[in-house]
Amino acid sequence: MPGAPHTDGMMWWSMGAWGWFWLLLVIAAIVAIVVLVTLLVGRSASGRPDRSPDGGRDAALRILEERFARGEIDREEFEERRRALRDDAG
Repeated sequence: MPGAPHTDGMMWWSMGAWGWFWLLLVIAAIVAIVVLVTLLVGRSASGRPDRSPDGGRDAALRILEERFARGEIDREEFEERRRALRDDAG
């Protein structure tokens, strides 16, 4: 058929400079998205108590201090639990 594009399976290799440009641009965009998601997930996971090197003791102590400040526990219970957290750390 006159004027029909050449489609004998070699079209991929003959897509021209703009075709390669767009292909590389799409690949770069996908890589950038994957890197961004990986960085964001890693950053948000690092703030979790279960991922901290001390096993979450700092987070537990902070929660204990907040409970004491709100009046949920008295000084005696606060001191007892804080001592228990420090004993586990040693």
